[in-house]
Amino acid sequence: MSGWRQARAIALLPGIVTIVVPLLILLLGRGPRIGWGLGGLAGVLVALCGLALICAGFVLWLWTVSLFQRIGRGTLAPWDPTTRLVVAGPYRHVRNPMISGVAGILAGEAILFGSPAIAIWAAFFVVVNHVNFLLVEERGLERRFGEPYRVYRAAVPRWVPRRRPAGGGTKCR
Repeated sequence: MSGWRQARAIALLPGIVTIVVPLLILLLGRGPRIGWGLGGLAGVLVALCGLALICAGFVLWLWTVSLFQRIGRGTLAPWDPTTRLVVAGPYRHVRNPMISGVAGILAGEAILFGSPAIAIWAAFFVVVNHVNFLLVEERGLERRFGEPYRVYRAAVPRWVPRRRPAGGGTKCR
């Protein structure tokens, strides 16, 4: 798989969602208010919470992209999807960890930059993805992967992670 395929998908999807749109929101709005404009230790703690969420979301997102490339042999883009069902790593606990990672980044940006508008953007992103998964994505996965996806879907929750991995990752292959 070429690096260009991955880079294009990353730049066009999560790049726009987590960088371009929040930047436009900040530039066209009141601008950033690091730590919600709180001073002293409170502002530092709020900013650190935002940074922690951004980092955690980025690590989760990066892990999922790596799994899509390595195991799924595809990208996160709907025009260049995986050819194998990915049920390893965080996908053993929740069906949509990539979206969770991006949502974490957006929530962290809203907290770090003190931006209610970015928080609204994050909520909009989650709602749009939820509707897309219900109406499009899950049906497409069932068509592409058949019974293995149905077993996986029955064993792994859509959004709220399981503490224990489903089937040790083996039942869902």
